[in-house]
Amino acid sequence: MSDKSVTSGYIREAYKGEKLPKKVRVFDTTMRDGDQTPGVSFTIEQKLRLAKQLDKLGVDTIEAGTPIASEGERKAIKEIVKAGLKTEICALARPKKEDVDAALATGVDCVHVFISTSDIHLKYILKKSRKEILDQAVEFVEYVKDHGAKVEFSAMDASRTDLDYLKQILQATVKAGADRINVPDTVGVITPKAMHGLIKELRPVIKVPISVHCHDDLGLAVANTLAAVEAGADQIHGTINGLGERAGNASIEEVIMALHTLYGIKTNVNTKLLVETSELVQRLTGIPVPPNKAIVGSNAFSHAAGIHAHGVLEFPGTYEPISPETVGHIRRLGLGKLTGKHSVVKHLTSIGIKPDRKQALEITRKVKELGDKGKEVTELDLLAIAESVLGALPKEEKTVELKEVTVTTGSTITPTASVWVSVKGEERKNSATGVGPVDAAINAIWGAVSEISNLKLKEYHLDAITGGSNALAEVTVKFEDEKGNLYIAKGVKEDVVLASVDAMVNGINRYFSVRKLKQT
Repeated sequence: MSDKSVTSGYIREAYKGEKLPKKVRVFDTTMRDGDQTPGVSFTIEQKLRLAKQLDKLGVDTIEAGTPIASEGERKAIKEIVKAGLKTEICALARPKKEDVDAALATGVDCVHVFISTSDIHLKYILKKSRKEILDQAVEFVEYVKDHGAKVEFSAMDASRTDLDYLKQILQATVKAGADRINVPDTVGVITPKAMHGLIKELRPVIKVPISVHCHDDLGLAVANTLAAVEAGADQIHGTINGLGERAGNASIEEVIMALHTLYGIKTNVNTKLLVETSELVQRLTGIPVPPNKAIVGSNAFSHAAGIHAHGVLEFPGTYEPISPETVGHIRRLGLGKLTGKHSVVKHLTSIGIKPDRKQALEITRKVKELGDKGKEVTELDLLAIAESVLGALPKEEKTVELKEVTVTTGSTITPTASVWVSVKGEERKNSATGVGPVDAAINAIWGAVSEISNLKLKEYHLDAITGGSNALAEVTVKFEDEKGNLYIAKGVKEDVVLASVDAMVNGINRYFSVRKLKQT
């Protein structure tokens, strides 16, 4: 088991004498099953970029897509194969000649052959007998092997397949040359105990690595995946951020960290890149993870209650099972009605403000008062409260001033923006393109102010605060620096582009002001 400071005595006792695997392979299907997420459709360029990130992350297999699906899929997989990645590249195929040939033609290392095996699928989808399905599976496993590629065979809907028949078809495909077999819980209807029992039944009769592919229809995908590993599974399937059909797949970052932290089971994944990879997937798909998402959510290492904040400041292990740095995250102490003095002092000292005990208590009281009104207390609010208690703070200077912004766009024109700004008195001009006029304007400012290269735009939010076609637009932006500090700013204009630019400039000036406070 893992470090005793992390796991409880109950966990260590539960697995005493259990023979757990020392290492588990990670099969990432973000670009295949994740691409089947409603509203998601990766482009060729996006798939290549994601493949390079997954290779950097250290997953063992990348399932790059389904070649038979489209010409774009085939091109994307070929580009990934040509990229010379260390990771095994795999493609999905039904046991049909056209599917398998399309997969082999991309040059992948492995072909993932799948076919339904449950009686409900045989009756209502395939309309074939068990023998016909077994023969078809064996034929195309042999066909792939004859063409020099590895084979992972999946018995789709395995968790609802008759056990004797499941053993029969899996043993037959292994005999035919399958390098790995996969046991999918295709519609997410098995329980952890039942999954453990299923793998325990299969392990003695399957002489190649066993994999599991769990869906999250009832919220059990991660639990079922871990139960399979406990029973002897050698490989886990999953997706970044839990993307996938319907409710998605097992969230790969959650499974990996549970294996490392609770079980002491290793993978080849560099966990420090999990948040970075999650954020890339969010940008590529446009699907944000909930703030309370385990491991990668923005609140995963945030502490609001005073007693929690005090605890982690004294010793992080009091309220954190793992350190945020382990996954590439950062720790945050929230401000609001539950805030304690320790959080307030920590926030203020981080920006160079050092109140005495009496002042800190008064600032904390006012923060709680504001939080009681249902308001999220931002750093700007905290500075205003501190100023009301301590007296005048150094005034926020306008390091960056916007002189002019021009945007051109149209149905046949790539959106382009040009900006003219003054940075510490130095006038600068820059132009950039974007997917839209707002994106182009933001990119132009970003390029003009090189001093903010370490900032990330974490959040952009637009609200119309009056009615009609000439409604006022309120834009809120949230920046994050390399230490996890957040800088929130707003811009209000009748024009969305100008409101966005104002918000950006205000946020940049807030960043420079806080840095100046820290240096005084």
